[in-house]
Order: sequence, then structure tokens, then C-alpha cells
Amino acid sequence: MLSRVAASLYWIGRYVERAEFTARLIEATVRLDALSSRPAGEAAWQSALAVIDAEEAFAATGENLTPRNVARFLSLSTVHPGSVVSCLDMARGNAKAVRTALSREAWATINRAWLLFHGRSSPGDTQATLALMEQAQDETRGFEGAIGRMLRNPASWFIRLGATIERADNTARLIDVKYHILLPEGERVGGAVDRDQWTTILQTLAAVNAYRWLYREGLEAKSVAELLILRRELPRSLAASAEEVVLHLNALGKQTGFQGEADRMARLRHARLGETRIDNVIKGGLHEYVEAFIEENARLDQAISKQFKFL
Repeated sequence: MLSRVAASLYWIGRYVERAEFTARLIEATVRLDALSSRPAGEAAWQSALAVIDAEEAFAATGENLTPRNVARFLSLSTVHPGSVVSCLDMARGNAKAVRTALSREAWATINRAWLLFHGRSSPGDTQATLALMEQAQDETRGFEGAIGRMLRNPASWFIRLGATIERADNTARLIDVKYHILLPEGERVGGAVDRDQWTTILQTLAAVNAYRWLYREGLEAKSVAELLILRRELPRSLAASAEEVVLHLNALGKQTGFQGEADRMARLRHARLGETRIDNVIKGGLHEYVEAFIEENARLDQAISKQFKFL
């Protein structure tokens, strides 16, 4: 497989995963805003921008920070790479470049998701925005299902590898923003607003039922952090993502013969997460732990690019 083809497949995985995550983030923030007082609602939209590192880009638009403006920016902005439409546009562009490596179903789901947003100037009112985000998630989940039905070959593994690297980054950023930014000044940790916000984090990662199944106690920040970081049962946890990266790299190594620094880094991260306990994470600082994970994930992405000659 040519390195440029491998790179396009990898980035299809990343962009589709990022589009789904942003759509989930918008949906969860709309619902949280509807339940919150005004200061808490504003903090929720500010945090949504922070999660995808879009605060400066939104400020540059000169628009007021309102739910409608932020929802439009996160879904339809063509100037920020983290918006839903930007991610889908990039995924579709890469898919067109490697069309023969994809199944018909995989291409169709990307194209349908892109068509949902193409030419739109607004996501609409609250109900229309929720409906649009749900449609986007349906299509991106359809893409994931289509990849699962493709041949188990380097094409599908590169897509899955990219999606898994992106998923780990998204989860880590969401944890970090909630811990440091989301709770408005004066609100009590463990209070109603705090609980609503942790619930929103779980909703964004499709983890509400998983939390209820795995934890008997009520909603607690420590347990949520443990679920999202260390519980391999949750597909979007950092531990599950680390495990999947190792599996995908192993499969690619056997097929392509390319093994190296990325494999070593992925195995070390996986082993370290298996030995980590949430009490130690909190004692050392949750922000510091998550920040270090994000940086390590970025280095792993660079190592993958170098190992498979994307650059």
C-alpha cells in the first residue's frame, strides 16, 4: 500500500471520529443548557469550545457567546478544523482520494453525512439542532459498522487506528475541560450543577448506562474519572483506546512488515494504564495526568506517521 493511501485512510478514521464526537458534544451541551441556569449554561458552551480548542477561533468571529452562535460555529464553521462540517469535508476529500480502498457502504455513509451539512447556513432552532446532530451520529455510526464489514486488511486497520487515536484524544480533552473549566464560580462541587455536568460528560461519550451498570453508588466524580480513564469495558475509555491501538498496530505490522517506535510506545502506554489506579491519578493531579496523556497521544500519532511514512 502506498504511504499516501495509508495516510488518507488513517485520517478518514480520525476525521469521522472527530465529527461524531463534536456532534455528540453539541447535542449534550444543548441538553445541559436547557437544564441549567444562565451562568451554568454559558459555562457549558464555553467548555464545548474549549474541548475542541476553538475558543480563539470563535472569539475571532466577533459574535456573542450564545447557544445559537456557538452551535452554528461548532457544526458549520468552515474556518475551524474541529467543526462537524470541516471534519466531514476532510473525511470525504480523503475518501475520494482512496475510493477504491473503501467499500461502497463506507463511502455512502461519509457522503450522506457530508450532505447533511453541505450548503447549510444554520443548524436551526433547538429541536432542529438536536435532530441534525442525531442524524450525523447515525451516519458516522453507520460508517463504523461499514468498516466492520470490510475485509480485515490494512485499509480497514488504518481507518480503525486513526479512529482510536482520535477517540483517546477526545476523551482526554473532555475529562480535562470538565475538571478545570466547566463548573461556574460559586457552584458547589458535588452539587446539582456539578452532577448535571458529569452526566453530560457521560452522555457525550455514550457512557451513562455503562456507569450505572458498573457502579452501584450515585454519580461521583472519582468513579466517572475511573470509568473514563481505566475501565477497559468502556470502548471510549483511555485504557480501551490504548488496548485497541496495540491490536491495530500488531495487525498492521504482520501484514505490512512495518514495526518500530510506534509499537513500542503503544505497548508501554497500554501496560502502564493496566497498572494505574484512580487514587494515584487523583493524588498526582487529574489535570496533570490527562495533560500528559494528551501529549503522549500526540507523540504516538507522530510516531505512527513516521513509521508508516505518512510524512
